Amino acid sequence: MCGILGVFHPTRPRAPAFSHLRDMAAALRHRGPDGAGFHCEPNLALGHRRLAIVDLEGGVQPMSTDDAGLTVSFNGEIYNHATLRTQLEAAGHRFRTRSDTEVILHGWREWGLGVLDRLGGMFAFALWDRQRGELLLARDRLGEKPLHHAMLRDGTFAFASEIAGLLAQPELSRQLDPASVNDYLALGYIPDPATIYAGIRRLPAGHFLLLRRGEDRIPAPQRYWAPPSRVSAPAEAPAGGLETRLRRAVRDQMMSDVPLGAFLSGGMDSASVVAFAAAARAEAHGPPLRTFTIGFDGAEDERPMAARAARHFGTAHHDASGDADYLAASREVARIFGEPFGDHSAVPTMAVCAFARQQVTVALSGDGGDEILGGYRRHRWHALAEAVRGHVPGPLRRQVLGRLARAYPKLDRAPRWLRAKHTLTELSLDSALGYYRMVCKLQDERRLGLFAPAMRASLQGHDPAARFVSLMEACDPDDPLLAAGYVDLQTYLPGDILAKTDRASMAVSLELRAPMLDHRFVEWGLALPGSEKLRGGVGKWVLREGMAPHLPPELPAGPKRGFAASIAGQLRARAPELRARLSGMAMMDSGIFDRGAVLRLVDEHVSGTADHAQALWQLLVFEAFLDGEDGPLDAGLALSDPVGA
Repeated sequence: MCGILGVFHPTRPRAPAFSHLRDMAAALRHRGPDGAGFHCEPNLALGHRRLAIVDLEGGVQPMSTDDAGLTVSFNGEIYNHATLRTQLEAAGHRFRTRSDTEVILHGWREWGLGVLDRLGGMFAFALWDRQRGELLLARDRLGEKPLHHAMLRDGTFAFASEIAGLLAQPELSRQLDPASVNDYLALGYIPDPATIYAGIRRLPAGHFLLLRRGEDRIPAPQRYWAPPSRVSAPAEAPAGGLETRLRRAVRDQMMSDVPLGAFLSGGMDSASVVAFAAAARAEAHGPPLRTFTIGFDGAEDERPMAARAARHFGTAHHDASGDADYLAASREVARIFGEPFGDHSAVPTMAVCAFARQQVTVALSGDGGDEILGGYRRHRWHALAEAVRGHVPGPLRRQVLGRLARAYPKLDRAPRWLRAKHTLTELSLDSALGYYRMVCKLQDERRLGLFAPAMRASLQGHDPAARFVSLMEACDPDDPLLAAGYVDLQTYLPGDILAKTDRASMAVSLELRAPMLDHRFVEWGLALPGSEKLRGGVGKWVLREGMAPHLPPELPAGPKRGFAASIAGQLRARAPELRARLSGMAMMDSGIFDRGAVLRLVDEHVSGTADHAQALWQLLVFEAFLDGEDGPLDAGLALSDPVGA
């Protein structure tokens, strides 16, 4: 795993400022502590920070072909590089290293853009073709590896793995994007291609960007892969198909020349990955697989179940207890992510990554199973809501259920079965808006009420729900679980889950791999009929059925588990500090928030009349972002179209 960076001057030869490149690389040192390298030409410069995983001696980057015609800076792993190498050697290509990086160079020369369809793995890379005068930026299908880019004020195109790398460029505008602020408070993350900065964009998952020498206009990113949008009946028994595909994906992702382990939370997804990884290690007569768990005292402590699973698999298990200080952690999250990030599970994720890094350099995780196989509670509810919508005409739902929803009291602190206001509201809406409402962290009326008048005006009608409507319109309307997964794989998965795991792991120089995000497994699993994912109100049915012979008997029937900890009580207990931060200079001088509205949110939570823990956490991280060493206190809001959008 690595960090990549570079600059490109498309219209005129210009020597890059090496001091700025060095600063960009320094900002990404945590992604690659094993070394740094640079490649400079009149039109461009590429930089690289390396975390050595495969071919420790020969995989130095940026890497060029023998004739110096092609140069690449690459972040990630190509799991099928040995197969591609064989194909390329048969076509006459000669390799100098064992590194998967070199496959990208020869693959581009042999197949052009077709190389992207052949690469299996997680990646973000920049490839310079000197003869063609083309710079290719590409990101993997699911968005496991990040890639940010910006057009600087002097006409230079710059890119880097993380926002911090771009902030090292003095010509970068630091204006904030009002729409991104709105998205962040609505969803808890900022969806691709936006970032918190108006002038910085993320290359979306499954897309590439091809820039050409002599062209001053930056083209729009182009998609080369999308998740399936239609159901297809499996050719074999689904349980057997799952076992075959997941076992292969785990084996493929165990390639490493450095110590490798796995996270084990006590839930089904991580246990399924560990089951096959431990078996593969045993078949190879290697040492037991090392597994890692972080636990937090309370009902959601997964250490006991993880320990039982570890004994069942015969792993060398390690666990530790966590004690999260969320107010302090909000500052660390803002620093690591380079922008506000509202999923507070980032805190235990950072803890387990740091714990695992003490012994291994690579770790496997169970991420992806919920999005692909209908594992979230919202997926089950969406399927039920769609059944209701199918029997009740839209006008009747909107008039009758909508009226009932408006009249029903808001009972956030009541037992779940009494909280009918949300249920009635969601049922009154059409599919996409109902699903958006389920994933929305802070509903529109309350969220917009937190903004100062100038901030509300700057939104110019921006609606975070619009992307959900657009995505569901492109998907098969007859299978609600496919539709929910299709939306999640293009919003929540890259924007929240994979951003969290990448930044948390790379902050401690740990490479994290997710076998369930093997694109072949994703294409197969997402396209399964809903009846194979949800039965009797139980999600991920095919995973439970397919993995039952391999898991401890109590695990497939157990509840969903994950690394978790409580935050609501801690925020109440530290009310004075909470109030001081959220009404302090950083927040109020930003011109974004209404002080009275923010303090009302705090008071309602502290008094116990409502649970606003999620919203308050998001505001704390935003405050930490504004108040950080490099925070944009003087950045202001961008009120026009962002540069390089």
